Amino acid sequence: MDRKEFTSYILNNYVTNEEHPWADSPDNSVFRHPSNKKWFALIMNIGSDKLGLNGGNIDVVNLKCEPAMIDNFLDGKSVFRAYHMNKTHWITVVIGEADENKLKMLLDVSFELTK
Repeated sequence: MDRKEFTSYILNNYVTNEEHPWADSPDNSVFRHPSNKKWFALIMNIGSDKLGLNGGNIDVVNLKCEPAMIDNFLDGKSVFRAYHMNKTHWITVVIGEADENKLKMLLDVSFELTK
């Protein structure tokens, strides 16, 4: 699943809109709950070196996760402690690298934790 497919999945399966809140990072997308405005997903394009990987830029999504569950998902390849967010409550998933079912499950968890 690439970024475009993942974004479509979010828009088709959750009551939300895609927002681009930063003028200096127009490719970054935020998805919020309509009722409380809390984020449940943040999609970014970042340098892979930010996660300790080699290569160029990659698409990632930050998702909220139960702190007790985070270590079970970290694999150093597709799931990492959050980039640029609280590492106790958030994880970063590499879009296109993570298993599609795992990505969707983690999105569901994030959605539930933030509502």
